[in-house]
Amino acid sequence: MKEQDIPTPFYIIYEDKLRRNLELIDSVRRRAGVEIIMAFKANAVWRTFDIIEEYGFKFTASSLNELTLGNNHLHTKAHSYCPAYTPQTIEAFLAGSSHITFNSLSQYERFGKAAAEAGVSAGLRVNPQCSVIETDIYNPALPGSRFGVTADCIGDRLPEGIEGLHFHALCESTSYDLERVLEAFESQFGRYLSSIKWVNMGGGHLMTREGYDTEHLISVLTGFRHRHPGIEIILEPGSAFTWRTGDLITSVIDIVENQDISTAIIDASFACHMPDCLEMPYKPAITQSIPPQDGGYTYRLGGNSCLSGDFIADWCFPEPLKSGDRLRLEDMNHYTTVKTNMFNGISHPAIVLSRTGGECEYLRQFTYSDYESRMS
Repeated sequence: MKEQDIPTPFYIIYEDKLRRNLELIDSVRRRAGVEIIMAFKANAVWRTFDIIEEYGFKFTASSLNELTLGNNHLHTKAHSYCPAYTPQTIEAFLAGSSHITFNSLSQYERFGKAAAEAGVSAGLRVNPQCSVIETDIYNPALPGSRFGVTADCIGDRLPEGIEGLHFHALCESTSYDLERVLEAFESQFGRYLSSIKWVNMGGGHLMTREGYDTEHLISVLTGFRHRHPGIEIILEPGSAFTWRTGDLITSVIDIVENQDISTAIIDASFACHMPDCLEMPYKPAITQSIPPQDGGYTYRLGGNSCLSGDFIADWCFPEPLKSGDRLRLEDMNHYTTVKTNMFNGISHPAIVLSRTGGECEYLRQFTYSDYESRMS
């Protein structure tokens, strides 16, 4: 099956692009002497995990569903972090984890003994109070953040049994952002580093983005290792694993003209199938579009739902759009399939894997039963 023969809408993942990212991340891991694990919050298409498993990557989990998915399909235990564990969830988290991070001192006081008895390495999430993220909804270092413990709350010594510290302050960030956060972390929490075994530097390390300075990243990480010998370093990027590895292919199904605005209605939905476009917000690239300064024909793209705000403006195209035209919305394989919903009962696009060489196969096709089973 070839890509051009697949009916829209569908997400398509390219094996060769995925392997390119995995090879780069593996190179950073080996050269810096660190552990890099995958965050399912950005990608949980488990039928691609056989490819990821070839490279020996482990994973991080923030829910029991993520934990079970990784245990079952990456066949390894998790580095778990959850804002709050409960008596109903802690036993399962400990059974499926090698490391567990607690978000607060009270959570550690409540469940730390159980972690020790289960032989799971316990860590504490800390907040270095260093903001490098401009979008507040993704910034865990805002004043009053519910994430992590500040240094003034800990005192002179870490609670007995804490073996690691975890900070997460990046979002699709650069190695220079990490360097800035790391300076704040060492300044505030450096007195504890001689008593721990590992530091988890969280996610947001977008090392596979074009122009990212991987040499600088390796230098920052090796510099930390030399300053603090014997401490294992863990990174858990989400987007980096699947950055620019897949697209959403959709078709124009109607053109609506209203008050000099042309809207191309597509057989997909920003609200249902690309929610980050409205939440972040950001405007995805479309392969068939051209820069506005080049002239052409301007359109909004409207999703096929009844939400008034289910649209993004504006794109220019070299020719007028018409019903049946296929459009490629680029880079839709991270934070996309994991966030989709079935508002309006709109079905999910199919998920397709393009193998190296171009042959395509369905990983999943969605039907009415998927909607019915969710709604009970």
